Amino acid sequence: MSVRFGVFVPQGWKMDLVEIADPVEQYEAMTAVAKLADAGPWDSIWLYDHFHTVPEPTINSVFEVWTATATLARDTSRVNIGQMVGCNGYRQPSLYAKIASTVDVASHGRLYAGLGAGWYEHEWKAYGYEWADVPQRMAAFREAVEIVHQMWTEERPVFTGKHYRIDGPINQPMRRPQLWLGGGGEKVTLKLVAQYADGSNVGNGNPEIIRQKLAVLREHCDRQGRDYSTIAKSTTVEVDLTWSTSQAIAKVEQVVEAGADYVIFYIPRVAYDHEPLQRFAEEVLTQF
Repeated sequence: MSVRFGVFVPQGWKMDLVEIADPVEQYEAMTAVAKLADAGPWDSIWLYDHFHTVPEPTINSVFEVWTATATLARDTSRVNIGQMVGCNGYRQPSLYAKIASTVDVASHGRLYAGLGAGWYEHEWKAYGYEWADVPQRMAAFREAVEIVHQMWTEERPVFTGKHYRIDGPINQPMRRPQLWLGGGGEKVTLKLVAQYADGSNVGNGNPEIIRQKLAVLREHCDRQGRDYSTIAKSTTVEVDLTWSTSQAIAKVEQVVEAGADYVIFYIPRVAYDHEPLQRFAEEVLTQF
């Protein structure tokens, strides 16, 4: 199986810029990792859509995802750029579609537009977004994906739902970036992947969960008449810096055997030490 690889840039969300005091230098550290990936064999770089740090909110920098995506698009020339994933609750879906179309042009067609239902309750409430339970968030997410698809494919789309409505918005330039949906919800998210998406992200590196979720996705594809092989089936792998090259290769082999064909690495401390990024590019990616 052919496998593609992506890597997260240090954005602040996982407290991965705190050893740099100046926010400008923090941003340049993020950009430096993006440029290294752009110069290497990586297919993509990725960002999170969050405002507050984890595992708990702290007074530290977290760079906004679409601003960072747009600037990194202009600081790189080859690598694709995605969000894992955009939070539906933070932007009305027609605006999301317009932003993505703009950034896709800025990147010369290198955007992987990520979208998910969202989950970080503290962040929603702090920023003034109305928090809802899972069924309501998923229902809004379902409508949002339909609207985004319409905005990218129709000149004057019309949609009236319970959570959103649009009445003939003009989205020019009309662009259709690749749409990646995050989450393993079997009844809603994976069905939407089969209907609309170019990529899916499931399992967080757990082979058993990846296998289970992709089996459900295949069933949805069969029902929808969708070619399962046309969907990128990604998972995120958090790197342990004590891993040897052979251990990293073995981890990739495990998730690939489970059905993933796209692996996105999160590498701790990459803002301060580029060696693991370069080593993975030279010794791990080349094996696949």
